[in-house]
Amino acid sequence: MPEAAAPRTAQQRKKDTLHRLEHDVDAWVSTADLETGAPYMVPLSFLWTGSSLLLATAASTPTARNLSLSGTVRMGIGETRDVILVDGTAQPVRPADLPPQEADAFAAKTGFDPREEAAPYLYFRVSPRRLQAWREVNEFPGRDLIVDGRWTVA
Repeated sequence: MPEAAAPRTAQQRKKDTLHRLEHDVDAWVSTADLETGAPYMVPLSFLWTGSSLLLATAASTPTARNLSLSGTVRMGIGETRDVILVDGTAQPVRPADLPPQEADAFAAKTGFDPREEAAPYLYFRVSPRRLQAWREVNEFPGRDLIVDGRWTVA
């Protein structure tokens, strides 16, 4: 197995994370059923707005139900050796209530426009409460880039 690269500085890690948030399209989205505690995970596309992640899913899905009831989500973005984990709070947003420029940006980035679907969809605005990023074990120290909703790195 090749030797791991030297750990990135906190500033480089934040820069790399912002690049991934702006350019990656898909994430694994994990929620839990409030009654049973059963986990539920699905891949969904997202848009980084500069302060939150915007998701969309059919209103009838377990993900929409879980997010609407609990407001709690965990998202994984990237590969095992270059991962971003986001623990956040999710607020449902009806398509009619989403600013058109955000809905347009979501559609342009993801190639999918929930406003055009026959079934009702909901957007969810995810505010990161905690965000971690690392590539290898040597980046575990300092992997918390957002704590309590605030960046730890300027």
